[in-house]
Amino acid sequence: MYSCVKTLALSGLIGKEIRVEADMSEGLPVFEMVGFLGGEVKEARERVRTALKNSGVSLPPKRITVNLSPADIKKSGTSYDLAVAVSLLKLLGKLPPESADGMVVIGELGLSGEIHKVNGVLPMLIEAKSMGISSCMVPHDNIAEAMAVDGMGVIGVRSIEEMRSFFEGKETECVRNARADLNDMYEDTDYDVDFSEVNGQETCKRAMEIAAAGMHNILLIGPPGSGKTMLAKRLPTILPKPDTDECMEITKIYSVAGLLKDGQGLIRTRPFVAPHHTISAAAMAGGGAIPRPGECSLSHRGVLFLDELPEFSKSTLEILRQPMEDKQVTIARAAASYTYPAGFLLCAAMNPCKCGYYPDREKCRCSDSDVQKYLGKISGPLLDRIDICAEASRMDYKDISSKECGESSAVIRKRVEGAVMMQKERFKDSDIRFNTDIGVKDIDRYCHLGRKEEKLMREAFESIGLSARAYHKMIRVARTIADLDGSEKIECRHLSEAIGFRNIDRRYWNG
Repeated sequence: MYSCVKTLALSGLIGKEIRVEADMSEGLPVFEMVGFLGGEVKEARERVRTALKNSGVSLPPKRITVNLSPADIKKSGTSYDLAVAVSLLKLLGKLPPESADGMVVIGELGLSGEIHKVNGVLPMLIEAKSMGISSCMVPHDNIAEAMAVDGMGVIGVRSIEEMRSFFEGKETECVRNARADLNDMYEDTDYDVDFSEVNGQETCKRAMEIAAAGMHNILLIGPPGSGKTMLAKRLPTILPKPDTDECMEITKIYSVAGLLKDGQGLIRTRPFVAPHHTISAAAMAGGGAIPRPGECSLSHRGVLFLDELPEFSKSTLEILRQPMEDKQVTIARAAASYTYPAGFLLCAAMNPCKCGYYPDREKCRCSDSDVQKYLGKISGPLLDRIDICAEASRMDYKDISSKECGESSAVIRKRVEGAVMMQKERFKDSDIRFNTDIGVKDIDRYCHLGRKEEKLMREAFESIGLSARAYHKMIRVARTIADLDGSEKIECRHLSEAIGFRNIDRRYWNG
């Protein structure tokens, strides 16, 4: 006797088809599971046996073998439990032979027969759809996530009894009304902060607007209490709204990481991730016995905010260099390699010295060597990957006490979205999304400079001592400034502003 049910395994964000095969024969009573199984999958044997017993089905005293095929893929996690249970019930004749044909079955079993939520349902079902599968059975708490896959028929069940009722044609109330629970799954989240609350710091506000419009990395540097953190926390309020593809990318990562709330569907806002400076390099990049996304990946398509940048360990900061360049993180293990996207906007804030008041020598108590030692915690290669460096000056009393409100986030965001629309039109025939993604080979095509502009850039390159990477970043920033200005041509004034935002690091790091 033989039965088979399809489910899926995850390798990073990639789903792979798994066939759960069950066979029963005469021999010593035993229930075995094989197929290159991790510890938690081996434990499924007892979870499934007990869940079936408590749901009124006892396994007969025969030799039962369950194989998770293909056997060369390491199986980990608890999402196979429900597929194993369905395969056994078909084998025992407790379900019709055609049950679960043409669908994938995903879920974890509790000992009482309840079906619990699992991680990674969204990327699994995206892969299932690409294989031509159009229906699935998932835990009830994963319904909203599963419904995010367009064209996928979703069956949400809470227990083995409900699962059996569905396959026997006795559609239950929860299955029939599954879609009624999804009313709020696509609503936007309102922000509780706004740029209108920030007085002064017009230069930094302008820098943040440019960074948001082109998704450029930005560093804010200035004395304590000048508003750097306040500005950074408001950066998400002016970022362009993510499109459906970006929402899907974000949600897949949070699904695998197990960070989706019960009943949550697509994430419709860009993430804002602000790890503490004590974070380890492994937590930043991702890792573990079964590698999970790190902070780099959790901030994909959003903002990674590093406050008090020099206080982070050197190894943690240096691990950012590769994802900032390649927009992804690859974690290698003996069994497999896992790749997670990491296309984040880095927003960093720091004091210019240990006491925080350099170059104001009336207040700064640090020696020149102390200042250089503090600034030296930020390596040249990392600084080279930052597009915009803006100085947050000390606040005057008139700015702090002013009752006038500055521009709201909504007003700034409207300008940002106007610039993003120009980029979408410009890059519609390519894989580029934002100006920051323009490759070196495409610089001349999308950021062509006239004779006057070429002369200005030559002078800046020689006087500032730019690297090739910094030179190209400066041109990309100028492209974004021109887009905010509604200009298809990059002019000298756009380049001058971009140079100004790059020249400030020379003041601190090169004296």
